[in-house]
Amino acid sequence: MRIVYIASAQARAATRTKVLMSFIRFHQHASSRRLVFIRRLCSETSGQKLKIYTRQGDKGVSSTFSGQRLPKDNDVFEAVGTTDELNSTIGLAREFCLEHEAATHGGKVVGMLQEIQSRLFEVGAHVATPRNKATPTKQARTEFGEHHSVELEKWIDELDADLPQLANFILPSGGKASATLHLARTVCRRAERRLSDFLFTAARFVAQKEGKEEVIFRPENDK
Repeated sequence: MRIVYIASAQARAATRTKVLMSFIRFHQHASSRRLVFIRRLCSETSGQKLKIYTRQGDKGVSSTFSGQRLPKDNDVFEAVGTTDELNSTIGLAREFCLEHEAATHGGKVVGMLQEIQSRLFEVGAHVATPRNKATPTKQARTEFGEHHSVELEKWIDELDADLPQLANFILPSGGKASATLHLARTVCRRAERRLSDFLFTAARFVAQKEGKEEVIFRPENDK
């Protein structure tokens, strides 16, 4: 009986560990409530620190949050990777903005970028939960509403109201913060377009507040 109990306990611990890694992989622990759940789940396992790697994708397939096993070159994982790349690039831009926080609208741009990064975690979870395979519960937990786009448009209008009329094409420039926001904009275009409009506007806004000159595009025959 003791052997059976130990084996059963180990099986339960292994199952809990797999569930936990699924949560971590697709960013389902963003809120404090979920963090408490994860800490409790960790304490109920064998007591050992969980490994970062699972080796479950070593054969060329990986799991979505819905549990579906797909090839690693599937569009789902490409989209998740692009979203993650975008988040990291925005993080770099935010760090440059922090160096000049007093100039960037009292830190408002920094706050906007941080909010966007958090929402991108949720976008990744949404993409990693194919609607045709997920349960209604998981669909509801990873839903991403249109109101985020509406808020983004308000931010664009707010920043653009303080900018001069754009009369020429501009080259990605205007200081480190602005140039990195332009870089984030180009990464974003592989994933989503409305956010790229915000990043373009934010890049111009930061350049202006820092007193950096935007470089105007000049056709070859104008040289």
